[in-house]
Amino acid sequence: MKTIDVYSQYFEAKARFNGVERKGCLVALTGESDAGQITYTASVSFFPHADEEDYAISYDAFLSQVLYAGKGRRSKKKEAAYMEILRETLDGLAKAEKAKILWDKPLREARFG
Repeated sequence: MKTIDVYSQYFEAKARFNGVERKGCLVALTGESDAGQITYTASVSFFPHADEEDYAISYDAFLSQVLYAGKGRRSKKKEAAYMEILRETLDGLAKAEKAKILWDKPLREARFG
């Protein structure tokens, strides 16, 4: 199985999970391929971000949604389409948990795989 983060970026956030305030998050669009099958997943992981150096991801505040799973391989066209709906998808997941991704406040530059 081959896994690649098509896109990932850190942002400021507002959330509380398990009694712990979360001020940062890592968002990602991940592709997993194996034996002619491809899965694309949107995810966000909220973490405390207690100071400028704190990027320790805590997996107790992880939300994800599979955008596509089926036959195929990586496709720039599909990935561009999933990037178009990434924010809306993750905002919906976050809202359900009373969390917020501050898209206009990136903590680091975006990374593309």
